[in-house]
Amino acid sequence: MLTVLRALEGQLRAATGRAFPEAAAAAEASGKPLDPALGPASKPEFGDFQANGALALAKPLGQPPRKIAEAIVAELAADPAFAAEFEAPQIAGPGFINLTLRPERLAAEVQRRLGDPRLGVPSVAASLDDTDQAPGELAVAPVIVDFSSPNIAKEMHVGHLRSTIIGDSLARVLEFRGHPVLRLNHVGDWGTQFGMLITHLKQVAPEALDTADAVDLGDLVAFYRQAKQRFDSDEAFQTTSREEVVKLQGGDPISRKAWTLLCDQSRREFQLLYDRLDIRLSERGESFYNPYLDSVVADLEAAGLLVVDDGAGCVFLDGLQGKDGKPLPVIVQKSDGGFNYATTDLAAIRYRFRAAPEGDGARRVIYVTDAGQANHFTGVFQVARRAGWIPADGRLEHVPFGLVQGEDGKKLKTRSGDTVRLKDLLDEAVERAEADLRRRLQEEGRSEDDAFIAHVATTVGLAAVKYADLSQNRITNYQFSFDRMLALSGNTAPYLLYAVVRIAGIARKGGDLDSGGADDTAELQFSEPQEWALVRQLLQFDAVIAEVEEELLPNRLCSYLFELSQVFNRFYDQVPVLKADGPARRSRLALCRLSADTLKLGLGLLGIPSLERM
Repeated sequence: MLTVLRALEGQLRAATGRAFPEAAAAAEASGKPLDPALGPASKPEFGDFQANGALALAKPLGQPPRKIAEAIVAELAADPAFAAEFEAPQIAGPGFINLTLRPERLAAEVQRRLGDPRLGVPSVAASLDDTDQAPGELAVAPVIVDFSSPNIAKEMHVGHLRSTIIGDSLARVLEFRGHPVLRLNHVGDWGTQFGMLITHLKQVAPEALDTADAVDLGDLVAFYRQAKQRFDSDEAFQTTSREEVVKLQGGDPISRKAWTLLCDQSRREFQLLYDRLDIRLSERGESFYNPYLDSVVADLEAAGLLVVDDGAGCVFLDGLQGKDGKPLPVIVQKSDGGFNYATTDLAAIRYRFRAAPEGDGARRVIYVTDAGQANHFTGVFQVARRAGWIPADGRLEHVPFGLVQGEDGKKLKTRSGDTVRLKDLLDEAVERAEADLRRRLQEEGRSEDDAFIAHVATTVGLAAVKYADLSQNRITNYQFSFDRMLALSGNTAPYLLYAVVRIAGIARKGGDLDSGGADDTAELQFSEPQEWALVRQLLQFDAVIAEVEEELLPNRLCSYLFELSQVFNRFYDQVPVLKADGPARRSRLALCRLSADTLKLGLGLLGIPSLERM
């Protein structure tokens, strides 16, 4: 109910100004408008909204907050626009103002959403249309979401899962809001490790340079381990590898061909997983920024930030000190003249905020990586800001996430101690979902064909993995459990999917879920507490989307969808729908339809497709 909330905020501010003109004048002089401290009510019995602004005014006005609240309420009651939509305000405690929408206003809001494919969530473009700017003066700047980012010649493992699905979900929410989103896969496709890999490839599989697909990713992973072992133990191999890096950076055609082969083979294998998870990404690896590295160093030197220390080009950070009490450095050029990850990340930031065609022209850049990289990004972000590469309205954000742990609370690994491959994890999730589905079908005496079973098992298995991750606060570690994530009860994907299936069953039993649309002139009528609870839960959807857009916490959307499923199930279990008559039946079917639409849209924003049958 963001539209209602914003209108109410204006009404409260105006009422406060009429009641206390001196407070309004002081606020205007300070450049800060009066803050009614308005938000959703903390409990249903307190109404729909609660305004706590009277408490903050008590000291400057020298009056008890309850007396201030009474004066504000008196002004509100005299406002015809307010009185048309709200019941009489109630004052609670020391001066809280509780505000409850009239039933007919709530019903009208439900009806409006029934005809709206966005379910009441405004687009960014629509928000700009509401400003006083002339057409064309405002445009929606791109948002960049940097996520997934595997390394070439290595398989994606469970550690890539969180970055990939968290980043995808945030991108989906931002896209839904109307932001142009550039989904960037900053793959590790450059660096000294390629000298090692190319040397090993030339020596043990020279046919790969002449024959397409002579090496698959599994071989490349083995190659990487073998090459690393040789690099660590063979001095001659080390020397050749370093020479190979110079050749690669110099554009040697054979070295570039070997590099391209390694990248292409990895890329194809990565894409199989992205397709399986329904992830869209635009690859822009570390190599993309190579032409910009020298200018990064030159810019930092021109800004007076670059300091040569022990032969290396550094920027010393403000406010961050090492154990010796000295400022920590960000090394941007090594003593041998080479560059590192920090240099590449600085080049990426500089490019992403620069206006087109020299850059992406972004105003918000989001990095989705594990929490272990927090210090790295803190340093790099500070350097970029001090260099003046971030516009005044630019936002540069690190979205950290914790570890995926086993049920023993330790880092998730295979029995042999290896990191769990992402492909194996997804395979097992689908296999377990299929076994559970076949068991339930047998218990229910149902017979379904293999195509149905495969579709449901794949949808449920992958949804369970995604939702189990997204439903956690990303900042913390979480324990991976197939049993918990595949359960039909609790805060799980199967529970939410089953709620959608249950509503689809109403239509199969003869309930016309399309009745009660916005084009129908008949008003919706609700009378039962369970109906009003569901109405209020449904109308919170737009506020939740706005919160995820701002805070970048997908678990807020998961919690909302879980609560919506619970409220809907209570409504459906306790209030007759198909057996109701007339306006009651029509109104309750409308709630079922809006519940299904909200669940489907919400799950879709998490990257989870819904089902009609399970």
